[in-house]
Amino acid sequence: MSTRARILEVAARLVAESPDGDISTRAVCEAAQVGAPALYRHFGDKEGLLSAVVDHGFDAYLATKRERDDTTDPVEDLRNGWDSHIDFALRNPNLYRLMNSLAMRTPPEAAIEAHRILTRDLERAAEQGKLRVAPELAAQMIMSATTGVALMLVSRPATFPDAAMSTRVRDAVHASVFTPDVGASPPADTEVPSTAARLSALLRRSHGTGLSTAESALMTEWLDKVSNAEG
Repeated sequence: MSTRARILEVAARLVAESPDGDISTRAVCEAAQVGAPALYRHFGDKEGLLSAVVDHGFDAYLATKRERDDTTDPVEDLRNGWDSHIDFALRNPNLYRLMNSLAMRTPPEAAIEAHRILTRDLERAAEQGKLRVAPELAAQMIMSATTGVALMLVSRPATFPDAAMSTRVRDAVHASVFTPDVGASPPADTEVPSTAARLSALLRRSHGTGLSTAESALMTEWLDKVSNAEG
């Protein structure tokens, strides 16, 4: 095992075992039997080490998403994605809190990739006319809600003892993101925003619209404004 891998493995174990998820570089060096210069050479500083720990721990979770075969129903994939996110947080509370800590000034690569996968599924939903807002806004709504629920469940278990609460929040957030009758013609009050979201998603993928780059950007901006309009 390389020095870097040994330091990372020890740091991940100490994070999992810590009462509050915090660790010191001194403790990591002592447990890994390396000097501080070796740790800083491989990770730069404590934040770099913790970011690597998050990416290392989250990698197994993301692997299931990378290798997943998309179903024909992106809405079902998104429901399953929410549930697997919450499950990961509950099984790795310290790692999850660390991932969303204010101490992490730079978002870990794992968080960026998770958001990218979420947005991809939402773009699939928009292409099928199942979104009532633009994919980017829907991704922000879902990710912030999922993260909030997960943090409450792992940080305040006495206040939030029922993990089934996650399903209620998931369904409430999804109801504001998806058309009321997925797969059917949406009611009149959601038809225009949904159609705008779908056209915007299709426009982003199309290379033969006849529009210039500037015109395409302007059209996308208008469509997103229509799809994101409240009421």
